[in-house]
Amino acid sequence: MWMIRNKILPGRRFAAINLFGVLFVKHGVKITPMLVNHEKIHTAQMLELLVVFFYLWYVVEWFVRYLQLRDWMKAYYQICFEREAYANEANLGYLRTRRLYSFWKWMK
Repeated sequence: MWMIRNKILPGRRFAAINLFGVLFVKHGVKITPMLVNHEKIHTAQMLELLVVFFYLWYVVEWFVRYLQLRDWMKAYYQICFEREAYANEANLGYLRTRRLYSFWKWMK
């Protein structure tokens, strides 16, 4: 996974963002194994959905969650892709045992 440190991405509230398998990390943020694992989980999800469908699903699900919760950060944390990644970021062996489309079980 390529990693690029910069001042613009990912914005104020996040430490890193994975765009098309490239990890953009905010200057001054420590790159931990958990952070990398979280983003690698997203890369696996992207590949399963042929990248473009991952981003479409992500945006649509965020919008639906936002309409339900009326809070954009709460909506972000309820996206199935984020729920899977946050729940398993500390398990550094997760990707070796992860089944295809595991994010599906995180849908409410």
